[in-house]
Amino acid sequence: MNTPYYLIDEAALRRNLEILRGVRERTGCKILLAQKAFSMFAVYPIIAEYLDGATASGLFEARLAAEELQGENHVFSAAYRAEDIPELARLCDHVVFNSCAQLRAYAPQVLAAGKQAGLRINPECSTQEGHAIYDPCGEKSRLGVTRAQFDPEVLPLLSGLHFHTLCEQDSDALETTLDAVEARFGEFFPGLRWLNFGGGHHITRPGYDIPRLERCIDRIQQRYGLQVYLEPGEAVALNAGILRCTVLDIVENGGKIAILDTSAACHMPDVLEMPYRPPLRGSGLPGEKAYSYRLGGPTCLAGDIIGDYSFDRPLAVGYVLEFGDMAIYSMVKNNTFNGMPLPSIALRTLDGTERCIRSFGYEDFKQRLS
Repeated sequence: MNTPYYLIDEAALRRNLEILRGVRERTGCKILLAQKAFSMFAVYPIIAEYLDGATASGLFEARLAAEELQGENHVFSAAYRAEDIPELARLCDHVVFNSCAQLRAYAPQVLAAGKQAGLRINPECSTQEGHAIYDPCGEKSRLGVTRAQFDPEVLPLLSGLHFHTLCEQDSDALETTLDAVEARFGEFFPGLRWLNFGGGHHITRPGYDIPRLERCIDRIQQRYGLQVYLEPGEAVALNAGILRCTVLDIVENGGKIAILDTSAACHMPDVLEMPYRPPLRGSGLPGEKAYSYRLGGPTCLAGDIIGDYSFDRPLAVGYVLEFGDMAIYSMVKNNTFNGMPLPSIALRTLDGTERCIRSFGYEDFKQRLS
């Protein structure tokens, strides 16, 4: 395959899923794939072997889960369009609302379809440092109902509550958040059926405290008799994919700059949004190895910079590089700015075979604009 392309490793994906299945089996919680992080539906049959279903952030993801992944189908959106509610009520088992106003307006349709309605809450407990763009408990957050805005009169419409406050965090942050959730909303737990812990749990990261996570789950299920749901996205495909790319040119301006056929802005947007420095096979920090380079994309955006890396030998035009942890928030967020081609999508199966799942060309760029 021509670079750039994403390559998903089935063996690594299954290792993550085995960890998640262990949590399910030991606690009785239910775990859903958060498609906003990873929506490569070619591997949904694999995911269906391990998890309980999927969660969506809108109608299109809900349709994708209904068509491609067996199991429960949940949806949450910061706000719904009235015309989408009938189809969401048909497709989804749980429809979670972001305000009491939308809950009152649309929950009756959800309940009439025999489905369950939920409400996202904001425990006003921020456990993140930096990455404010991903902090749902930040100042003036639009995500989730605070205790002051919660109207107990909506309780007859509700089957459960949902909170999502974490981002790439360990279970100590969950435990702290759970204390705040109980303090602010615990009085409403009797009569509910479930509590959804949302996502941001880095369960499959080396060193993650799984026993603490399981104690948090047991605490809610045993104390209140609620079914606990988790919605990890990153944990499902963490370190399960790479992005292969090629050096197109090397220029110099205060140091050597390698221009690649992949773009931070187009193919790995979180590099600029988080921001973060993605791992690169065989590289080191600037100055750590003999030859240092700034790596950037070919677009006209001056800030299309992936990061600064060093290598044991000089780079040259035609060298192929492999960025790690490129399964999550890459395919779902990439774009065609500057007419950049989208990377192909490939899968490495358990026998080591690499096969192309999908390639993209000019028509994929053009049809988005017609």
